Amino acid sequence: MSILEVRDVRKSFGDTEVLKGVGFTMEKGEVLAIIGSSGSGKTTLLRCLNFLETPDAGRILVNGEMLFDAADMCARSEAELRKKRLHFGLVFQSFNLFPQYNVLRNVTLAMELLSRESPDFKKNRKEICQEVENRALALIERVGLSDKTHAYPCQLSGGQQQRVAIARALALSPEILCFDEPTSALDPELTGEVLKVIRNLKSSDSTMIVVTHEMEFARNVADKVIFMADGIIEEEGTAQEVFDNPKSERTRAFFSNYTEQ
Repeated sequence: MSILEVRDVRKSFGDTEVLKGVGFTMEKGEVLAIIGSSGSGKTTLLRCLNFLETPDAGRILVNGEMLFDAADMCARSEAELRKKRLHFGLVFQSFNLFPQYNVLRNVTLAMELLSRESPDFKKNRKEICQEVENRALALIERVGLSDKTHAYPCQLSGGQQQRVAIARALALSPEILCFDEPTSALDPELTGEVLKVIRNLKSSDSTMIVVTHEMEFARNVADKVIFMADGIIEEEGTAQEVFDNPKSERTRAFFSNYTEQ
């Protein structure tokens, strides 16, 4: 059974059709890179998967469970949406850390809020909070920032902030971790440290979707590559198939233009 099935997802904003029927599947532990020019629908697709946007049509299934079916558009409470979002973690291109909290608090906050919903929280508050902190410290160490635990975002480089964002996304143990252009806000010197963390996550059997403009990263790390153009999947295959033997003229043109830049 596929861990993720996306079926004919469509999304429009006013008269602009951004996603025109996108569908694909993923297996557990797979890394999918989504590439394409600006405006092709990549970020909108990620936002639909994370329920930050509501698709106009289509279905989304995780481990065979129907998370979204546009044909069944009954009103959903915010609590229901939060529960659905737990299947996905999202790392934004602009970090989106809370500036008033230090690194540790940024990573623990979502876990603590979720823990408060447990009926055992009041009874075992101290033990649960300690477990939350221990997990956060382990994740901060995993992204190489143990020496920055009590630093604030303004005291970190862009690459360090993005690594904190990755630790925060991992905190709730999402089944699928999504990255939206995770290095686009970084200069070349800092890009490498973030890509290294993502590479290390692959070795831990994480399932990941990475929207990226880093072609070498997509070629070397992704198990599957999707090239999007004008709201559709123009081409899909292994990294070797898409990069070394693209079948679509639009894919070949994209790579040609990218090389010339």
